Amino acid sequence: MPAEASTGNDRAQAFRIHDNASEKVTTDEHQAIGTPGHPWGDAEITEWRTRQTRKRSYESDVLQRLEGLRSNFDIEQFGLLEYPPDRYPLIALRSRNWRDDLPSALITGGVHGYETSGVHGALKFAEEHAADYVGRINLLVVPCVSPWAYERVHRWNPGAIDPNRSFRENSPAPESAALMQLLAPLRDRFLMHIDLHETTDTDESEFRPSLAARDGIEYVPGEIPDGFYLVDDSETPQPKFQQAIIDRCAIPHNNGSLSRQSADNVRTVRCRAGRSGTCCNRFCVGPQPNSIRGDRLGPMGN
Repeated sequence: MPAEASTGNDRAQAFRIHDNASEKVTTDEHQAIGTPGHPWGDAEITEWRTRQTRKRSYESDVLQRLEGLRSNFDIEQFGLLEYPPDRYPLIALRSRNWRDDLPSALITGGVHGYETSGVHGALKFAEEHAADYVGRINLLVVPCVSPWAYERVHRWNPGAIDPNRSFRENSPAPESAALMQLLAPLRDRFLMHIDLHETTDTDESEFRPSLAARDGIEYVPGEIPDGFYLVDDSETPQPKFQQAIIDRCAIPHNNGSLSRQSADNVRTVRCRAGRSGTCCNRFCVGPQPNSIRGDRLGPMGN
C-alpha cells in the first residue's frame, strides 16, 4: 500500500465551500483578500492558503479503497505531492497483464478537487465495470489528480493554481506535471481519454468570484443552467465519439427510440486544449455552463 496522506491542522476559513443546502457566501467575502482591482501576489496567495481547511480525507475516500482493486489492477505510485505539513501519494491503477497489442484508455478524475463525482465515478468504474474490459482494452485510471484540493473541496492547488490550465511544458502545478510525466511513455497510444468533471452551483457563488478576486478583475455574475455536457478539442474534434456518448446517455423508450429530452440535455462544447493547458474530451456531470461557447473558454477561466 502506498504511503498514507498526512493530515494538517484545520485553520480559520474565509472561503467557505458549501453544497446547495449550505449558507451562501457573498462576493465581498471573496474580495476580502488583497486590494480590489489588483491581482494577488505571494502574500495574498499565502493568506488565502492559510484560510483553507481540510474537510474530508483523501486517505479514507481514495487510498483505502484501492486494496480491493488489486485483482484487476496494478497499483502504482507515480508521484508525491509535498505541501507541508501534508504529503499526498499520487496513485494510478494500471490493468493487470497490460498488453501492447490492445488499445488503451485513460480515465482521470479529481483534476479539480471540488468536483467530487469524478473521483468517486472513476473509482466506481474501476470497482464495478473494469473487469468487463479485461482482455479487450488496457485501462489506466487516475482517480484523484488533485488530492490537496479534494480534501479542501477547492478548484485550485495550494498556489491558487488551476491544474486544468497547467497541462503544459514547465507546468506551474505539480499535480499536472506528475500526470504528464506518467503519461509521457504512452502519449500516442491512448484510443481515448475520459476526464471526469462536474459543474456545481458553487462555480457561480464561490469560484468565479474567487477567480475575479485573485486576478484583480471585476466579477460579472452569470448563471449555472441545468444540463450535461461533453468537452471536445476544437483542433482535433471527434464528433462521432461525442455523439456516441450522447446517444448512450439518452433514455430509451419502450419502443427503442431515444428520449429527445434526454439527448438534447447533453451538449458538446469545444476548447483548445493545447493553448489553454486543459484536458479535453471530458465528460462533465452536472449543470451546463452557458459561459463556455464555441471554441473558447468563458469566465470559468482558471
